[in-house]
Amino acid sequence: MTDLLVLWDVDYTLVSADGLGTRLYEVVFREMFGRELTAVAPKAGRTDRAIIGDTLALAGVSLAHVDAFLAALARAAADGTVRGQVRPLAGASDAIAALASSEASPGIRQSVLTGNIRPLAALKLRLAGLGDHLDLDVGAYGDVHEVRAELVTVARHAARQAYGTDFSGSSTVLVGDTPLDVEAALAAGARAVAVATGSYSAAELAAAGAHVVLPDLTDTALVLAAITSTVTGHGATAAGPGSRASTDEADRPSHAG
Repeated sequence: MTDLLVLWDVDYTLVSADGLGTRLYEVVFREMFGRELTAVAPKAGRTDRAIIGDTLALAGVSLAHVDAFLAALARAAADGTVRGQVRPLAGASDAIAALASSEASPGIRQSVLTGNIRPLAALKLRLAGLGDHLDLDVGAYGDVHEVRAELVTVARHAARQAYGTDFSGSSTVLVGDTPLDVEAALAAGARAVAVATGSYSAAELAAAGAHVVLPDLTDTALVLAAITSTVTGHGATAAGPGSRASTDEADRPSHAG
């Protein structure tokens, strides 16, 4: 099997964070500016750097404060005083563990490519019990750039330094729940595996150009097949036994965390 770098999105791909990120934004904003944060910019699929910039603009605050806000957010996430009911999404733990098993996939390395800054991503994964088998040192995080696609290069470089392997082209696989996850993969020539567990339907993810769309992560064999390219077809929707190909609109989260 060809070596693969699997980069998982965090929110609504691996975990549901119950608005933890938004609450941290509110705490940091109150501490920095002495008033309440009344609106947060759209978050789905975007990086913290981009979200914070737009959120500060909505509040009439200079973008010169973005880096200070990111630093304060990192401290607040690391100290763990703001908590949330973070839970793993169904099948996430089994999928990560299956990919990590040497029998199934000896050449697979797993990390994250997420809009969260690293301390926040690490907190969510720890609270969800998903820290094992993910090499966070070769991940890419939301403080690096406003554009998610730019994070792919960062993760590939870190993985090459760590493992001595060139994860170019489709040897990098992004797994995520938004069109921006798909866009990032396609822009970097990577494989895009979309999961309809967030606020976008399987049809929307397929239209964005995902190579494979899964209804969720509950069918471990299907997840492994999608990631290792044994399920093929641009925009193909893969549905396991008893799975829905899309998530009903009323059931989809708003990416508040």
